[in-house]
Amino acid sequence: MPNIEETVLQSDSSEAEGEVQKPKTPGQSQENKSFCSDGHRPELIETISKVSKLSIAHEIVVNKDFYLEESVLPPNSLEGRFVDTVYKAFWDHLKEQLLSTPPDFTCALKLLKEVKEILLSLLLPRQNRLRNEVEEALDMDLLKQEAEHGALDVPHLSNYILNLMALLCAPARDEAVRKLKSITDPVQLLRGIFHVLGLMKMDMVNYTIRSLRPYLKEHSVQYERAKFQELLDRQPNLLECTTKWLTKAAADITPPSSSSPDSPGSSTMACALPNWAADNSELPSPTMVLYQGYLNLLLSDSDNEEEFPETLLMDRIRLQEMESQLRQLTILTSVLLVARSFSGNVLFNSPEFVDKLKCITKALTEEFNSRPEEAMLSVSEQVSLEIQQGLKSMGLSALSSKNTASLTGQLQNIAKKENRVRTIVDQRIRLFLKCCLVRGMQESLLDFPGGLILIKGELADLGWKFVNLMRHNQQVFSPYYAEILKNIIPPAQAGETEVECL
Repeated sequence: MPNIEETVLQSDSSEAEGEVQKPKTPGQSQENKSFCSDGHRPELIETISKVSKLSIAHEIVVNKDFYLEESVLPPNSLEGRFVDTVYKAFWDHLKEQLLSTPPDFTCALKLLKEVKEILLSLLLPRQNRLRNEVEEALDMDLLKQEAEHGALDVPHLSNYILNLMALLCAPARDEAVRKLKSITDPVQLLRGIFHVLGLMKMDMVNYTIRSLRPYLKEHSVQYERAKFQELLDRQPNLLECTTKWLTKAAADITPPSSSSPDSPGSSTMACALPNWAADNSELPSPTMVLYQGYLNLLLSDSDNEEEFPETLLMDRIRLQEMESQLRQLTILTSVLLVARSFSGNVLFNSPEFVDKLKCITKALTEEFNSRPEEAMLSVSEQVSLEIQQGLKSMGLSALSSKNTASLTGQLQNIAKKENRVRTIVDQRIRLFLKCCLVRGMQESLLDFPGGLILIKGELADLGWKFVNLMRHNQQVFSPYYAEILKNIIPPAQAGETEVECL
């Protein structure tokens, strides 16, 4: 029985679809929360469960960095201590069995059976000769008879298993297998074998993920749409929250004359649009409504997850993390712009200096959401010090005490939501992301906003992730969005009749 942090992924597809090792991904395990406010109904819980089964394939398609990694519990956690205690007892029991006279191989045989199953799962379908060899060498019936007659050759079995592991493992595991060969204690050796086999199993799964990604990308749109349709057939009101979400998006881009000028997203986004986006034939179109809906999810201050659209449930955590990154970029850019206004372009022409200020600001604003004033106080002190040192190192005059006080004061003022610099930066980032959706990333990067140039790399990275995710969602669910928007936007007023399916 291997330790929990050495758990081996099962190769059975039904198990892999339901539960896997910890994924290395921004959108990790999805919380089983309700779609809407009445989400405690059994049918909704069942629906969420079915949607969750799509999450792994979806994750592989939308997250190119997705892979599985070893799951290790924190050593000082209650769960970690409990697991260590339970499994230590197991390995101690195995040691007592092997040291008894005569040796008791009951547990050892069970472990050898698991080892055999793992080794077989690592073989490719075409490796029939090797498969037959493993079946013969680890014939459990024969091994049981040998154990009963005291003729079980443990060193020979261990050597065979280690040689086979050396043959099957990835180059990165060669050293780990070599170290196992130096272990003489049979209990420690079995424990080590299980640990390395777990790593090899994950290597195989990650290899399979890389191999399947092109195929999944090719078929994911049809697959996800078909599975969602099955859910919709069972629960006709499944799109209730999606309808609310699109209705709000349509209201947000309604011209100011027919909507409240103070409504969030309407005056700010509509009035700030450049000429190419201000065309009346574009604003009321279903596609523009959908894009506004996507932006609302990324830019919303609301934590009401019960109203989250059903069509984006699998990406809820991913979008929340993107929202967090966007807010961090807003604060970071505000700090850099204020700092540049006091130190001039001399220091900011140095990429090293800018990168240093970025690192300092990111580190000191990790807890900005919970303690904005304290975070910006630390930022103001450290950034002011870096600017003074930078000016001195270049032989330039230091900031006067008055300018230093003004610099720190303006930096600390960024903690306020109504701060003018922060507000302008936030609006420009929102507009850039909307441009990315409407015009595409390549064209938007060629016309990058000057005021955001200091975070071009970070914002471009976020933009690519956001646009790629939303494009995939648009491809999968465009028929449903088009049907909903027909009832929200009268065809006579819309600039197009359907949501564009890219």
